Amino acid sequence: MDSQKNYEITVTAVAQYVADQSDEVEGRYVFAYTINIRNTGTVAAKLLSRHWVITDATNKTQEVRGEGVVGEQPFLRPGESFEYTSGAAILTPVGTMRGSYQMQAEDGTAFEAPIAEFILSMPRVLH
Repeated sequence: MDSQKNYEITVTAVAQYVADQSDEVEGRYVFAYTINIRNTGTVAAKLLSRHWVITDATNKTQEVRGEGVVGEQPFLRPGESFEYTSGAAILTPVGTMRGSYQMQAEDGTAFEAPIAEFILSMPRVLH
């Protein structure tokens, strides 16, 4: 049996531009992103912390680390999921986000759940 499959979290992300919070003249582009975290493994696990790498079109990078997500540390049994929406602001109309969640399984095993890179893009900038 592949023990890696025991500790498996699937993360999906959808981002959208928030025009009413952005200020293009000032170079402030705000994006909302909705994250779905699903325990696709066989062992229950708790999300302890997050690490984000946010990069704008000029390659300026912000790193964000913190406990939990949106003030919570969700505990996910196999098959359960947790969804939340948060936001990020960058200096350009296009950027990317990627990162990881630091998880702890019910059996005490610590592991990381990778968050694949996704695009932050103002409408009509990327075709």
